Amino acid sequence: MSASGSGETAGLPRTGRPPTSKAEYVHETLRHEIVNGVHPPGASVNQDEVATRLGVSITPVREALRRLESDGLVTYRAHHGATVSGLGVEAAEELRLLRASVEGLSARLAAQRITAAQLTELTEVHDRMVAARDTADSQDLARDSRLFHQMVADVGGPAFLSGHVRSLRRNNPILETVSRWKDPLKASLYLDAHARMLKAFAQGDGAEAERLMAEHILASPGEDEAH
Repeated sequence: MSASGSGETAGLPRTGRPPTSKAEYVHETLRHEIVNGVHPPGASVNQDEVATRLGVSITPVREALRRLESDGLVTYRAHHGATVSGLGVEAAEELRLLRASVEGLSARLAAQRITAAQLTELTEVHDRMVAARDTADSQDLARDSRLFHQMVADVGGPAFLSGHVRSLRRNNPILETVSRWKDPLKASLYLDAHARMLKAFAQGDGAEAERLMAEHILASPGEDEAH
């Protein structure tokens, strides 16, 4: 397990390979921007602006937007064009419950399987987040929060479980936006939950790790609070 395997960082997404087409390049760039809150839920996506900014024609932009629509990340409305999708209250609640169950199980298994080297890596990510909070760098916090959760899932395994966590986050960008980390009080609460999980991992306490992870996720009252 390594921080270099996170798959995405600030700026252009790192997919491990170059885009195979202009449409893929536009798709990955827009998806990454949505994930990082550049285009929040309800925001319109102007095709001409995207084409000019990314240096492509309108055709790959349209293809990319169709892919994003099939992913559930954007919605087309008559006379409005493409807008970034959001989650309703019921959908957000269902997603939190699903995440609490899946990521809670991942945390239980991680506590049972984590090695000293993996615990050190996870602690380094947490320490980086604490430093980012002190410098008010919400984008770094959001990026490393994604990494922290995925590292826990990868340690817990099996591949199906860690892949399911990755899929949930990839296809639900509301989980990943930067804005929720801009509130210092919320950031401190999230980081405190991560610190207590690290203690449970160090002690090999699977039941406590699962409880803490589930509480951490379920503490969010609505889609704008998900983390």
